[in-house]
Amino acid sequence: MNNNAEQWRDHIVALLPRLRRYCFSLTGSAPDADDLLQNTIEKALSKYDQFEQGTDLDRWMFRMCKNLWIDEWRSRRVRGDSVDPMDYKNEPWIDGEDILVNKLKMSEVRSAMNKLQDEQRVIIFLVAIEGYSYKEASIFLDIPLGTVMSRLARARKALEQLLTPPDLDIQRNPL
Repeated sequence: MNNNAEQWRDHIVALLPRLRRYCFSLTGSAPDADDLLQNTIEKALSKYDQFEQGTDLDRWMFRMCKNLWIDEWRSRRVRGDSVDPMDYKNEPWIDGEDILVNKLKMSEVRSAMNKLQDEQRVIIFLVAIEGYSYKEASIFLDIPLGTVMSRLARARKALEQLLTPPDLDIQRNPL
């Protein structure tokens, strides 16, 4: 293996945690995220000879991942989602009130994130969770900077509405 290939491989390995979180933000489920991550890595490895030196590998991988997800999403629309009724068995046991409360809060956030439109969920992930700048998110998603800012504003507002308990919402907006 030549030096460029080793550097390329090392960069992909270093990118895996961020790419997996991105996959999760797209899919909303850990098993689907793992499948998407595997498909992305397989495709990247098969396209190594097409990768041009000097290209931003992060951007290349994120775009490839997004395109694979779009293909999968379109395919699911045609054939429909499958649900594993035994999935509850994979949940870990909870021990302690604090762990339970935190898990419930995370469950609420995860549920709210899954209710967002796909483009809003991805933009929240890139900017708020991964810490990318608006410009970097614009480049990853191949959309204008203004679109990033407006989607992010709408996503934040939607999350706030989804996470605000109904009784607090009435207090903020009295009749």
